[in-house]
Amino acid sequence: MSMPSQQQRVIVVGGGLAGLAATIRICESGLPVDLFSLVPVKRSHSVCAQGGINACNEIARQQGYSEYEHFDETVYGGDFLQHQPPVYEMAHMAPRIIDLLDRMGVPFNRTAEGQRDLRLFGGSLYKRTHFAGATTGQQLIYALDEQVRRFESEERVTKWEFWEFLRPIIGDDGRCVGIVAQDMRTMQTRAFRADAVVMATGGCGIVFGKSTNSVMCNGAAASRCYQLGARYGNGEFIQVHPTAIPGADKLRLMSESARGEGGRVWVPGMRNEDGSWGPHPDSARDPRQVPDDERYYFLEEKYPAYGNIVPRDIATREIFQVCMDGLGVGGGNMVYLDLSFKDSEELERKLGGIMEIYRKFAGEDPCEVPMKIFPGVHYSMGGLWTQYQPKDDLRGMEPDSPINMMTNIPGLYAFGEVNYQFHGANRLGANALLSCIFDGLFSGVGVVNHVRNHSGQPASGMSQSVFDSAVKAEEDKIADLTNRSGGENPYVIAKELGEEMTAASTVVKSGPRLEQALGTLGELRDRFGRISLSDGAVWTNQNLSWTRAVGDMIALADVILRGGLERRESRGSHFRTDHPERNDADFLRTTVATYDSGSGQARIEYEPVEIGLVEPRARTYGRVESEESEEKQEQTV
Repeated sequence: MSMPSQQQRVIVVGGGLAGLAATIRICESGLPVDLFSLVPVKRSHSVCAQGGINACNEIARQQGYSEYEHFDETVYGGDFLQHQPPVYEMAHMAPRIIDLLDRMGVPFNRTAEGQRDLRLFGGSLYKRTHFAGATTGQQLIYALDEQVRRFESEERVTKWEFWEFLRPIIGDDGRCVGIVAQDMRTMQTRAFRADAVVMATGGCGIVFGKSTNSVMCNGAAASRCYQLGARYGNGEFIQVHPTAIPGADKLRLMSESARGEGGRVWVPGMRNEDGSWGPHPDSARDPRQVPDDERYYFLEEKYPAYGNIVPRDIATREIFQVCMDGLGVGGGNMVYLDLSFKDSEELERKLGGIMEIYRKFAGEDPCEVPMKIFPGVHYSMGGLWTQYQPKDDLRGMEPDSPINMMTNIPGLYAFGEVNYQFHGANRLGANALLSCIFDGLFSGVGVVNHVRNHSGQPASGMSQSVFDSAVKAEEDKIADLTNRSGGENPYVIAKELGEEMTAASTVVKSGPRLEQALGTLGELRDRFGRISLSDGAVWTNQNLSWTRAVGDMIALADVILRGGLERRESRGSHFRTDHPERNDADFLRTTVATYDSGSGQARIEYEPVEIGLVEPRARTYGRVESEESEEKQEQTV
């Protein structure tokens, strides 16, 4: 291997699993990395992942499972909106990733025989999800951080924690050659040179106000790239997780692993004469006193093959509809997620993390009383648009290609949740941790090859004026925000944005409601131009950081709403009441949004999806339907 120039560097933005995996792979390939994170790396949002990570292993193979089945489940679960070669590659690399994590010391749960234990997860009839209790994300991020700290001790990684990414720096040749970032303690703003930049900044749940995401998951970093020319793909596809604890401040996830370990979803109900279910006259009574024949296990009745482990978009819509029909607990927006019939010692061993969360925030013990849950915004399938180099037979990607997961801006990459590639219209549970780590380990090699092989001038040799002008642009933006005195409160604007986005663009959508939301968004954009900051300090000014992010969230909300309005069909997490069927003829295509700096709005275009390995088919998960409705669905697809 030829040694790189000492001046060649890569910047990784984001300290979660995707960023750590990318850092490891790039360092192993011989290039130094500057790793930027808003928070300490071990507090990145990946630490909140609970349920597990999918992969076929020998135990799963004995069930009849395979890497190809994992690939097919993922494409089927995503309603066929993914390009298939990247998904194929991910599913086939997954077993090796699990082996690597095991060697790194991740404490996966084990069977009595010492084999890695597996659990069921949504969208599969096979046990193929590896887990470390209900704190899998925490265990993975600790293991990968240990590897990064090894490179840090060798001075091959420099961590920049508590630094906020403000913008990519685009050179005169259109290539990304660094970033501008701000120290959130001293408020110093400065430029950093790099021959490639990897964005691994996660999702945008805070655009919707309350979500299961951490407060830093506001999508601002992705929005800043988008506003400077990076395309954004499939923004309208937002996953609403079926099981979260409603809260006044935020929503707290109750992992899908609860259902994978046998948890049952139900509401109190009474059978009508025609066999249908109606509201229970005393639905607020102690659930332990509700007899079994007055419990409506609606997922099990409607989807007998999959039951409580149907994919998230389906479970969410069914829970939402049951509550809209007046069958929710106490007539409100809650259903029961019941684990109380399970052995308490087994629950503590396999689900102890979420048991403790529920006890702390709900004040009840789920080992004794069914949990009260309702869907909550959780994940963005959409993200920065990226490329890939398929193999000739489409069965995977060329492993060394420098364009793998590169945005339309040369040298600017997107890994993890901020990358739109792997999940299509709906993500299967436990594929998120896999896609993050896969992105970093597989595509990190392409980043290194881009740095070594590109013919342009290295960042270290570029004129200082390129970097100074980028810093000045951000300093001017800061001055503009701090000098505004219109009286509008940015926190109120963000709250109203979240409420409107949740109402218009989550579980159920319609054209008129999306148009109304776009009108409201225009008003919020105007009001944002008249904000006033309550804090003018020059030290740890979080009011400035939040206000800046609000403007970026408004830009990203426009992408989400316009994409949803233009996609006149229902597919995966995107359900339109005025277009309730999937429309492959017109919309088996990726939504690609480009920022219009004049209007501040998105221009929506489409590109074909590569479906050369698996042909689209009806996505039913064994739903019990009348012959007439089944015939109608087959004709539609």
